[in-house]
Amino acid sequence: MSKNMLKTFLKILLVIAPIVMMQSCGSSSKNPLGKVFGGKKSSKGGSKDIGMDGIRDGEIMATSRKGYKQTAPHGMVLIPSGSLMMGQADEDVMSARISMNKRVTIVPFYMDDTEVTNHEYRQFVNSMVTDSVSVLGEEFIMSTLYPDTAVWSKDFTYHNGDQMTEYYYSSPAFDTYPVVGISWDAAVYFCKWRTKLLNDNRAQKNLFKSPRYRLPSEAEWEWAARGGKEGAKYPWGNPYVANGKGCFLANFKPYRGNYRADGYPYTAPSNAFNPNDYGLYNMAGNVAEWCQDAYAESYMPVTWDLNPVYNDENEPRKIIKGGSWKDVAYFLETGTRTYEFRENRRSYIGFRCVMDRLGSVPGRE
Repeated sequence: MSKNMLKTFLKILLVIAPIVMMQSCGSSSKNPLGKVFGGKKSSKGGSKDIGMDGIRDGEIMATSRKGYKQTAPHGMVLIPSGSLMMGQADEDVMSARISMNKRVTIVPFYMDDTEVTNHEYRQFVNSMVTDSVSVLGEEFIMSTLYPDTAVWSKDFTYHNGDQMTEYYYSSPAFDTYPVVGISWDAAVYFCKWRTKLLNDNRAQKNLFKSPRYRLPSEAEWEWAARGGKEGAKYPWGNPYVANGKGCFLANFKPYRGNYRADGYPYTAPSNAFNPNDYGLYNMAGNVAEWCQDAYAESYMPVTWDLNPVYNDENEPRKIIKGGSWKDVAYFLETGTRTYEFRENRRSYIGFRCVMDRLGSVPGRE
């Protein structure tokens, strides 16, 4: 036997041997790879595996697996797919030239209808302290994940923020107000915890895994904020910050510092003011919101025009959108871009989560 023939024989033997061994470990009616590919024995008996139920009479006849239906998670609304002219919707008063216009397309997703509130975030912190302190350590939880309640005093020079420092996160009076003092990394960690919480529950009920929660991309955020209105300067559609009666439409800094003119000197409840046409509250003002993207002046020319996102782990600056209670109206515009360093925690930055919508949306596509 030649050397080449011997090599060929050994290769064939290495392929056949594992198959023979797997078949010898049980009856021929079991699929040895069933667990790997999600198959399990049919409840009706017989030798057919559910993982292979798309094959009939030598033909592939697979359609879709039964039992899967994606519904809107609690507190979220469906944002349909669509196209928008992303970027500034009015004069570039800062002359920054970092928000040039570009036509992009967004696929459907779910988004929290409000910013994450103090009491919602408290569930996360309490869970970390109860279940994960032995793994993460108390120092990491308290220094990284727990809200920095001192931001109300640290963010502003000569400002008496004692009341907010002492009570904003701890008092029931502020349970439905947006959580602040949260870094970008803490917001990402919250999304991971929220995903695990949901999928652990679904696994117990023998349901398919849900897509993960995450921060919105800048493009998703801007599309959602405009509520389907092409070129909308603000989420409510018109170019004015007050309605016909003179009532302000968001929580921000009107005039030359009359913070109380909109009804709230600091933050407002997360569902204050009217929602936009997608059912989203406070997409302008109240608190600015962390986005997934890293900040880049060249964002528009370098990103793709379908579901764009700019990820760069080496870039510490992360996009924030929407403006806040302490900002002038320019920062409330849907196309305004600005950033904060990922580790910084501020009294005017919060976040909300999104989740991918998988497949088409019946009646909406």
